[in-house]
Amino acid sequence: MARAPTVLTDNWHYDTGLVLKGIERFALKTKNVAAAAYLKRTIDGLVDESGAIKGYRVDEYNIDQINMGRVLFRLWAEAQPADKERYRKAIETLRSQMWSHPRTNDGAFWHKKIYPWQMWLDGVYMASPFLAEYAATFDEPELFDDVAKQIVLAEEHMRDAKTGLLLHGWDERRKERWADPETGRSSQFWGRAMGWYAMAVVDVLAWLPQAHPQRSAVLAILQRLAAAIARVQDRTTGVWWQLLDQPGRPGNYREASASSMFVYALAKAVKNGWLDKGVYGPVASRGYRGLLREFIETDANGHVNLKNVCKVAGLGGHPYRDGSYAYYTSTEVVKNDAKGVGAFILAALENE
Repeated sequence: MARAPTVLTDNWHYDTGLVLKGIERFALKTKNVAAAAYLKRTIDGLVDESGAIKGYRVDEYNIDQINMGRVLFRLWAEAQPADKERYRKAIETLRSQMWSHPRTNDGAFWHKKIYPWQMWLDGVYMASPFLAEYAATFDEPELFDDVAKQIVLAEEHMRDAKTGLLLHGWDERRKERWADPETGRSSQFWGRAMGWYAMAVVDVLAWLPQAHPQRSAVLAILQRLAAAIARVQDRTTGVWWQLLDQPGRPGNYREASASSMFVYALAKAVKNGWLDKGVYGPVASRGYRGLLREFIETDANGHVNLKNVCKVAGLGGHPYRDGSYAYYTSTEVVKNDAKGVGAFILAALENE
């Protein structure tokens, strides 16, 4: 809040949404009025009086753009009459994208229109928790079917049977250079991709009705996912590597955003009774201690920094990202990137 006192971004963006979700949770837990005001001020700079969202276009069909809408629900619920309509309009705009968002033949959302026929793990987090909260808030129970379906399809298409880990992406056409010609899968177990997916599963479970016919399937996915995450936790530090299954290989490094996401997901699942406390409580606790020890530093101004955050990684595009080991280990590593900071705030709130 001190570093960006007025706004975190000039446009609607998923990583700002992750930070704001952390700030929302912090404001609720601590009754911090300044944090709540900061969140509202940021959103009000991006959603105008008519409910139009700055920098957002439905016809781009970019699934990343849905995530930031999650902080709109509480703003809408608590708004004065003058604001209520514009927040609802913004929520409905985002919902409208997902009515017509392109899909694979089995119903998985494309990651973006510019990445046709591709499902990425990231995208499950970007849309499913928003849609689950929409379903619960505005009484659209059939939407829960689609929310659960995305989680199930991601595991079907991207889980490696040997390790239990999930690969970053899947190309239904098997035409991308990064895609295996037989399976359509990308080749590497990128930490943050699995981190997004792990957070999606636990955030969806918080909204998915107890009686929903797919709830048991989602819980079973969480069990398999948690077991795979625990197996690749670094035994020395308690955190996780950029490429999860290759610790210590030259170029690989311990990475803060994925580690924070795993700690958040495991701690939340244990707290809610979805995972065995005796088995996974120690994994989450060891991971949180590792976050503080490995990635947190305080500078001369007293500001807390989160270091060792992979700035960005993806598949395809221009210039082309081939999804190789060399690619993931050559992307820029920075301090205080929003994807790390937002996940760290959420992890801390689940553990403190």
